[in-house]
Amino acid sequence: MNYQLELDKILENIDGQTLLLHSCCAPCSSYVITYLATYFNITVFYYNPNISDKSEYDKRIKEQIRLIKSLHTKYPIKFIEGDWDNDKYEEVINGLRDEKEGGARCSKCFNLRLDKSAFIAKSLNMDYFGTTLTVSPHKNSKLLNEIGLNLEEKYGIKYLVSDFKKRDGYKKSIELSKKYNLYRQDYCGCKYSKLYKYKTYNEREVKL
Repeated sequence: MNYQLELDKILENIDGQTLLLHSCCAPCSSYVITYLATYFNITVFYYNPNISDKSEYDKRIKEQIRLIKSLHTKYPIKFIEGDWDNDKYEEVINGLRDEKEGGARCSKCFNLRLDKSAFIAKSLNMDYFGTTLTVSPHKNSKLLNEIGLNLEEKYGIKYLVSDFKKRDGYKKSIELSKKYNLYRQDYCGCKYSKLYKYKTYNEREVKL
């Protein structure tokens, strides 16, 4: 499925419907918010229990809030801060800590974050839920969309299919990050992705 083309079809009929947009970070959300805010009344939901370090979590969420306040959009952007539920994340990925980056551990992580997003969106009686995660070239958009569509059936709320990296979405997110001087982290968030990055690319140990 070409998820960008599917998104194009959906947007043809959108004018002010509500969207709960799960955000992984300010830089990735920058392009996605500016793109979708023309169509949707967006509530950004920051829920990333995978981030292992509380100071890192706090730094990223402050950047998310700062970005939202800096944007001028057709519809005002609302914001919900999720719990820093790292213990829940560790429980969900139990037995998968040694999995390679992008493998089964990440799949469990995606499901945890999107499941919570769908639940919140349904609780708030919103029209759609979606995620910024597909803007990253390091994330499996097919997997993310499959998870989202499964949760659509589970909760009875529409999932906004996407592949935001298409049409230079990732490149535009970098440009917007520079424009707003956003802090860009160099790893996903969990200590396992951090260890993988530094061991693989920099060949140095990182304390967990």
